[in-house]
Amino acid sequence: MPRPRSENARQSVLAAMRRALAADGYDAVTIEGLAAEAGVSKQTIYRWWPSKAAILGEALLEGSLPGADVALPFSDDLTADLRGWFTLAGENLSRPENVALARALIAVTATDPERGAALNHRFADPVVSWIVARVTRAQEEGDVRPDVDAAAVADQFLAATSYSALLGRPLTAARVDALVELVTQGIAARPRGR
Repeated sequence: MPRPRSENARQSVLAAMRRALAADGYDAVTIEGLAAEAGVSKQTIYRWWPSKAAILGEALLEGSLPGADVALPFSDDLTADLRGWFTLAGENLSRPENVALARALIAVTATDPERGAALNHRFADPVVSWIVARVTRAQEEGDVRPDVDAAAVADQFLAATSYSALLGRPLTAARVDALVELVTQGIAARPRGR
């Protein structure tokens, strides 16, 4: 029967993960480094977590995600607001350490459904809520068709950024413009220019 976790040791490992992320980025994190920083053995870490990504998931559920606390745009211009969100996402994904972190979070979500759901609730749900609120407002103003599923629009935005992270393909200004144009044309209440 495995020994129960020491809460102090667990917290030390999670704090070591958060410090390592902030200092060097996810790719530079090693189990050996975490063990040394936390003052525990590698065997302790391997006994408690199946992977570095699992430690990351737990650390972020109890801590914060670097760069996650950004103000989301909300103006009278839906296109500008959507472009603003994609631009922020693109700037975040222009840094290799953030791409590595996004890939690790996707890996946690794919391999640990319970932890993945909790991570999505913590980090993706605020973005989904913002997009839903922004599209709903545009529907109320008559700029977006009433039959548009705002949550489906949010899913497309998150999917585009996740795909960008997985491929390591930056969200350039031209790509952001193309994505926003495609989405806004698809949900518009009336074709532009008419």
